[in-house]
Amino acid sequence: MSIKTQMCGFLGAIAASVLFLSPATDAQAEALTFTDIAGREVTLPELPDKIILGEGRMMYGIAPLIDGNPFEKIVGWKNDLVQYDPDAFRKYEAVFPEDAARMIDFGNPYAGEFSIEAVLEAETDLVLLDVGNLFKAEETGLIEKLGNAGVQVAFIDFRRNATENAIPSMLILGRIFGEEKKAAEFIDFYIAQMRKVTNIVDTIPAEDRPLVVVENAAGWQTDFCCWSFGPYNYGRFVELAGGKNYASTLANAYSVELNLEGIIEADPDVVFGTGANWKEAKPEVTSTLLGYEGDPEVNSDRLAALAARPGFADLRAVKEGRFHSVYHQFYNSPYHFIAIQVLAKWLHPEDFEDLDPEATFKELHDRFLPYDLSGQFWISLKN
Repeated sequence: MSIKTQMCGFLGAIAASVLFLSPATDAQAEALTFTDIAGREVTLPELPDKIILGEGRMMYGIAPLIDGNPFEKIVGWKNDLVQYDPDAFRKYEAVFPEDAARMIDFGNPYAGEFSIEAVLEAETDLVLLDVGNLFKAEETGLIEKLGNAGVQVAFIDFRRNATENAIPSMLILGRIFGEEKKAAEFIDFYIAQMRKVTNIVDTIPAEDRPLVVVENAAGWQTDFCCWSFGPYNYGRFVELAGGKNYASTLANAYSVELNLEGIIEADPDVVFGTGANWKEAKPEVTSTLLGYEGDPEVNSDRLAALAARPGFADLRAVKEGRFHSVYHQFYNSPYHFIAIQVLAKWLHPEDFEDLDPEATFKELHDRFLPYDLSGQFWISLKN
């Protein structure tokens, strides 16, 4: 199936979502009913005023919808944004210091840390969860417990089937926050930026698509090779950017374990890993520290060290300078079109000579985010 055909079907699904999420009748204007990404019908008596985020990184999707304060209706979260993307948290903290300080850490919703009493004490209207954890939420009885306490649950997804579910998830967030117009504006921008890649990739023959190895969180484990993605998340990003994802040939799974011998035998054309500022949470990491405080000199040294690891140093991709690193957090964000543009330029530099992901990222910040772009979000090996 061609990418063009896939995108047509994808947009058709989006249109159906838009129809279903159309405004309620006047008689029901106070109520809000929608189908979440898990296929569950969710009904709220009115727009929620107090929301808990099952993951703090859901702020990536919320912030573009709010012209004012994106924390206004958020009472707390799991503090993964603070732990695993401290650069981004400090960006929010600089603009909204009081709100960032008042965020309650409710802990992991699926690990017994999520106190129903604390949720009720916060007078919570809605808990937002990630659909990739639907089974855990059902297995632990979290959905039932919250429902019995009168707290609604809704699932969104920017991680597992990111390119399929980003737009429906943004539509849902637009309804929840009463920002349908802003959601539509962001979605228009998203589609335009995705089309800059997919319209060209659709013309590239299969035999001209390079074999790509993705190392998930390269350097997180200093003695292990490697985690990767099957045809999901960054694996899917590779396909949309015009590559063949090596891990997808091994398993139809979200997470795929690779071994170095297999990578050497596959002899990939391109290798890239993901990195972020994990040093504050885990000081021993050897990953690139990409993000809003990323230092090009520091990251250049770190990428060179990753390329020099035993086995990697002899790869053709490393010797030819086709070894890269990209911001890990694009994997859990509606901004993944930035990563796809970056990958397209790495995989097909001649076809995408005029594509400027940096300019796209700056426009995203200028139009939709409450802070300016800074730092470094991708890097290539210098030979």
